[in-house]
Amino acid sequence: MTNRTVSIIPLSQMLDGQEADTFALLSAKSEGMTRDGKPFWRVTFRDSGRQVSFPIWQDSIHFDACREQWQVGSCYKLRAAYAETKYGPQLDIRKIRPVSAEDRASGFDESHLVPRSKYDSERMFAELVEVARSEIKDAALSALTAELLTTHKQVLLPLAAARRNHHAFAGGLLEHVLSVVRNAIFLADKYSRDYPELQPPLSRDLVVAGAILHDIGKVQEMAMTASGAEYTAEGELIGHVLLGRDLVREAAGRHTVEREMLLRLEHIIVSHQRLPEWGAPKPPMTPEALLVHFADDIDAKFQTALAALAEPGDDEFTAGRNPLGYKIFRGLRKPS
Repeated sequence: MTNRTVSIIPLSQMLDGQEADTFALLSAKSEGMTRDGKPFWRVTFRDSGRQVSFPIWQDSIHFDACREQWQVGSCYKLRAAYAETKYGPQLDIRKIRPVSAEDRASGFDESHLVPRSKYDSERMFAELVEVARSEIKDAALSALTAELLTTHKQVLLPLAAARRNHHAFAGGLLEHVLSVVRNAIFLADKYSRDYPELQPPLSRDLVVAGAILHDIGKVQEMAMTASGAEYTAEGELIGHVLLGRDLVREAAGRHTVEREMLLRLEHIIVSHQRLPEWGAPKPPMTPEALLVHFADDIDAKFQTALAALAEPGDDEFTAGRNPLGYKIFRGLRKPS
């Protein structure tokens, strides 16, 4: 960078037409070809609140460095002009270099460059453990559920719920699971009151434990990297549904969970996705599994809709290119 004083502004706070120094994570880089057969690179830089994807053309002064030196998952200091265009947000990079230790004095913090939950992970984790210990009355089931949380605490704290789709940010898995648990408790209490004649009675304990553990297999399915969640070999080959069932079954060997209760808990784990194309080997076949599935499904879909609405734009509808596969209504356009 030159000696000329330029303000350091977070990428997510840069305004249309503004030039500034900023810190950003290179989260994606892929090679492409124009219709004329000329190579280019498409790169994506991001911080916790914004990502910007744009091309590095063959005639750019940065083309060779992009191809040979820029590394996905690495952090950079950029001097760039930000622009809102019909193709989306763009950056015109004036200068770029990898961050250095000295940049911390100027505000560089890699944790500010990845999207994360607005809620504190330690607090969410503590609430889940408290629910496991106080809301599940069966002592063995309570102990099993709390053990699986505490054993995997350090993996759970930063873990996203998905690579893309819903809650795809640091701390997203805990945010999602805690929301599912709250939904599930509400549903279990409602339907227990509405159907007291159900035999066997609806098990609130199983609903709570199943909600807490429905995605526990993701501690082995995914790992957090500088550019976000990535699938492990186990995740690619087996998936979190079966990995989760195995974790529950293995932990059950240390607790005296009643046989049918364990069977029903395992069923909640393997059926919570409901459909084979979503990764479920079985559909929900118990009342408890039904409640956990829908508590999970509404939270995932609602957060997906919110993410679509958060995308920049002033049209009445969002784009249909989102995991839901359809547009979301923003509101009537205000007359000019």
